[in-house]
Amino acid sequence: MDFSNILSMGASLIQNNSDEATTNIDGDTISSALGNLIGDGNGGMDLGSLVSNFSSNGLGDVVTSWLDSGENSPISADNISDLFSSDKISEFASSLGLSEESAKSAIADALPNLVDSATTGEESIVSQMLDSVGGKEGAMNMLGKIFR
Repeated sequence: MDFSNILSMGASLIQNNSDEATTNIDGDTISSALGNLIGDGNGGMDLGSLVSNFSSNGLGDVVTSWLDSGENSPISADNISDLFSSDKISEFASSLGLSEESAKSAIADALPNLVDSATTGEESIVSQMLDSVGGKEGAMNMLGKIFR
C-alpha cells in the first residue's frame, strides 16, 4: 500500500476514534502530522525505527502481531511515550490542536492498523523492500554477507 494511502487511512481512523477532540480535524492535516511522526523523510514509513523502538521498550510482541497476519495487539497511550520522543508527540499534538493525551490516544488507536497495512500484501513496504534487493533470496544473500 502506498504511504499516502496509509496516511489517509490513519487520518480516517483518528477522525473516527472515540475522542471527540479529533472528529472535526481535517484529514489532510492529520495525514501530514502522521507523516511527520512516522515518516522517513523520503516519502515512506520509517518502519525500521518503529520496530527498533518497540523492541527496545519491551513491546516486541506487540509490533510482531502487527507485522504478522492475524489480529493486531493493542497499544496503550502510555506506551506511545516510550516509542516517540516528547518533542515528536508535542509536535504532533500541536499540529492538530490537541492535548498531548489526546494525541497519544490517537496515535495508539491508529498505529497498529498503519503498520499492519504497510507490511501486508503484495504492495506492502516490506514487499517493495524485498523487491529492491532481489526478493527473499537477495535479502538472505545480503544478510549472509553481513554476518560472515
